[in-house]
Amino acid sequence: MATLISVLITFVVILLILYLIGMLPIDGRAKQIARIVVIVIGVLSLLRYLAMF
Repeated sequence: MATLISVLITFVVILLILYLIGMLPIDGRAKQIARIVVIVIGVLSLLRYLAMF
């Protein structure tokens, strides 16, 4: 049960960070790089919670 809650919290935080990156007044290339970095970190974090990595 605790793992499920951790995964959900991580997913919500990733979505919030992606939303905030979209609100930043920077050019499209920098936003794209920031989104990719956040998604990679988020996926690695989710894999850690699911004990696959």
